[in-house]
Amino acid sequence: MKRSHGFIAALGGVALIAASSAFAQVVPGPQDDSALSWSYSKWGKDDMAGSANYTKDPAQIKRALSKVKQFKSITIGKYYHKEAPAFGPRGWNMSIPGTPTGGPFGKNALTYHDELVTTEIGQIQTQFDGPGHIGVNTSKGPMFYNKRLSWDAYERGQGGRVVGMGPLGVEHVGEFGFVCRLVVLDAVAYRKSQGKLSASEEMLPIPKKPGDIGIVTADDVKAIVKAQGLEEIGQGDCVAIHTGQGNTWSNDRFPKMTSEQRAAARAKFAEGEPGYGISACKYFAQRNIALTLGDTSANDAQPGGEQEGYAVPCHTELQPQHGIWNLENVDTKSLIDAKVHEGALIFAPLKIVGATGSPANPIVLY
Repeated sequence: MKRSHGFIAALGGVALIAASSAFAQVVPGPQDDSALSWSYSKWGKDDMAGSANYTKDPAQIKRALSKVKQFKSITIGKYYHKEAPAFGPRGWNMSIPGTPTGGPFGKNALTYHDELVTTEIGQIQTQFDGPGHIGVNTSKGPMFYNKRLSWDAYERGQGGRVVGMGPLGVEHVGEFGFVCRLVVLDAVAYRKSQGKLSASEEMLPIPKKPGDIGIVTADDVKAIVKAQGLEEIGQGDCVAIHTGQGNTWSNDRFPKMTSEQRAAARAKFAEGEPGYGISACKYFAQRNIALTLGDTSANDAQPGGEQEGYAVPCHTELQPQHGIWNLENVDTKSLIDAKVHEGALIFAPLKIVGATGSPANPIVLY
């Protein structure tokens, strides 16, 4: 997830101020105590999986699989590579220890290779935001899904060092995963149909202020669904937005790109991104969807949003408040090229105990 201006407050020099216990702390900076009045999850106050619970309903799975018409599949995870776009200081670094790593062994002279990866494994390139990733800072501390304060949730090791997110770990979502009806919203085609984007343009412009066409509102979502001839978005659906920004490093292009072209893709991502406005995400919460996904690093419009002064507001509206999760940097271009506006999405986060998220390579059946 990309954090816009105002999202990180004095990150390099923030001092954590001790409060009522050894580990309870107050984080200086903006606070929003409206989060303290949120209700517990619809699945109960002990729930740790949020919208992944929809997969437990056979009717939801039947509905998803009913959208498979051609019996074809596409994987929509993007490439993990050191030159792929990433937010801020996040990076992907991989090496192969030894050449080969081991062997040869036995009469058959077996050899093998391993890889050593150093990265923010849950928050790099195609990435799933789990329950421990996004919270809201309050006067009682950072609050996450199902009204859990991070201080109370952490799994701690020696010296109190945090070694996992406890009940906010991504493995709890991984227990269920997602089998859902996928709705693909082609926002680029929609803006062209409105005459707001030229026929030759591949992506929505990065929005700078409220009202810019790079912001997709609730009314836009409803209009796109109607224009594509799809049934209304409903409970347990997974909703993808195609803004075209992901075309800059789409799966059909990235392997053939030069280092200079990849650097240009990273630079474009650093400028901001088109995506959902807050009204769209409130609409999704009303419709009880299971997952948002798209071709940018957050799926929120930024730096300009539908309302001024908010940092990637869909993240806090959907994830900690409603337990509706988010999947970022997927290859929607492959779906648009195949004219897939509806299908079945199958995806489960890795069961990385205590992690904030997971790498992803979802499969779409259509």
